[in-house]
Amino acid sequence: MLILNYLVIIFVSYLIGSFPTAIITGKLLKGIDIRQHGSGNAGGTNVFRILGKGPGIFVMAFDILKGAVATYFVSQIAFTEVGISHVYLQIIAGLSAIIGHIWTIFAGFKGGKGVGTAAGMLIVLFPVAILICFVIFLLIVFTTKYVSLGSILAAVSLPVILFISQEIYNKPVEPVLMGLAAFIALLIVFTHRSNIQRLASGTENRMGSKKSEKS
Repeated sequence: MLILNYLVIIFVSYLIGSFPTAIITGKLLKGIDIRQHGSGNAGGTNVFRILGKGPGIFVMAFDILKGAVATYFVSQIAFTEVGISHVYLQIIAGLSAIIGHIWTIFAGFKGGKGVGTAAGMLIVLFPVAILICFVIFLLIVFTTKYVSLGSILAAVSLPVILFISQEIYNKPVEPVLMGLAAFIALLIVFTHRSNIQRLASGTENRMGSKKSEKS
């Protein structure tokens, strides 16, 4: 029964994360497959560029909600004593949702880059640190016009912020959560590897350009 409990949390969270918000929005609003336009990515930034500000914000917000719902609510599913700390269940649920978003079962395992869904998970786990990361994201995007760079630097900032909070301000962070923050940062860097190559070569598209950035 204990293993079943974990499997249910993983499965339900994965399905929530897999909900192809960008693809469905494109189909409903314009009758298009968003993956065949712009960057070819089923993410919020591509929707923003192809369909406009309103649909883009909706997709981004919904993707954040997927991560938050899985982390906060699905992690509470329990048929019996779960045997581990609730924070571990939150991590399991959140990561399952992120995996679902990146490799969605509903769209040939080709989804977005996980930034929004990861943000939803981390909002539940690190609300104050994520607020700081969001400010960093906004500053980078508005000063450089690179959404991808903002996403990468905001993600990488999270473990740094937690480390500073612990070592300088004496606010302990559980090792598993510190490890999670580092893992999420590495995952976001990995899913943005093509953007990093374009940033290095000077060919990455800026916000407001005709071509879309992947998100």
